[in-house]
Amino acid sequence: MPLLGGLDGVPTTEDKQTAKDYKSDQEVRWCPGCGDYVVLNAVQSFLPSLGLKRENIVFISGIGCSSRFPYYMNTYGMHSIHGRAPAIATGLAASRPDLSVWVVTGDGDALSIGGNHLIHALRRNVNLKILLFNNRIYGLTKGQYSPTSEVGKVTKSTPMGSIDLPFNPVSLALGAEATFVARVIDSDRTSVTETLRAAAEHRGSALVEIYQNCPIFNDGAFDVLKDNDEKQRRIIPLRHGEPIVFGPQDCRYGVVNAPDGGFRVAKLSEVEESDVVVHDIHRDDPSYAFALSRLGGEDLNPTVTGIFRAAKRPTYDDLLRDQVDQAKKDKPADLQKLLTGNDTWTI
Repeated sequence: MPLLGGLDGVPTTEDKQTAKDYKSDQEVRWCPGCGDYVVLNAVQSFLPSLGLKRENIVFISGIGCSSRFPYYMNTYGMHSIHGRAPAIATGLAASRPDLSVWVVTGDGDALSIGGNHLIHALRRNVNLKILLFNNRIYGLTKGQYSPTSEVGKVTKSTPMGSIDLPFNPVSLALGAEATFVARVIDSDRTSVTETLRAAAEHRGSALVEIYQNCPIFNDGAFDVLKDNDEKQRRIIPLRHGEPIVFGPQDCRYGVVNAPDGGFRVAKLSEVEESDVVVHDIHRDDPSYAFALSRLGGEDLNPTVTGIFRAAKRPTYDDLLRDQVDQAKKDKPADLQKLLTGNDTWTI
């Protein structure tokens, strides 16, 4: 990616940017208490540290409350159509290698009508940064259940309770073999900022699921993860190269191998120190990270947060451009011959 500054690519003093430079002149219009504010502020704060020109950054969104995001960023942006942001972003990333392309989407936009677009962008490893705001509800359309709503969730569209098994977005992304997958909670500003910076620096598809509160239609969906006592007992923070342990000091837990090939949670007092899994985000096989993503469930007990996977693989857009360059060398295209060739049909 191009850097700010002179010919040597090093930002000059005059080029230094701040969070203010990334704030547009548009009034931020989300409901008071919405978790989107935290994410917006985090993005505006860390983008200057990447050393990119604002004209080389693009935010593309679909439909939903989160999709207002491009209006509030003083960069290029596009408010696209329902579920199609990954497809539009793929075209942009493939045709403009000089751009840092971001997708902002929600659990309804990305996992319902946009499901296929999302998984194909991830499996292709397109160089996109995808922020998936998950509030377990349809907010913009006023409170219907979403693909991540819990079983039994009573909403305007499920008055007797939802009977759908919800998606686990992290598991879905890892099943599509996304090369970077993470989960954060909107209230943890430090974790949000660190994780988004890591996603920005990753070459390839990066999906960050953000647990985000909707104070109007699903208030308190993640409050149990914000309570001082409960979060110590429930949240499993992942840190590369460190044993996966959590819990209050008087009752520590660790993640260990389970007999079925997955992982389970055990009290540290009941297992050997060597039994505790040491986190490795760089494994080529996504099954390890997938097994971590299966810990816990709809009740958020426990909840794994942090970076699950950060693997290296050639990106779709780089490979595509290589093919185009090779085709030009091997056999330059003759557009006129293509248009007036012998392959014609009479109807």
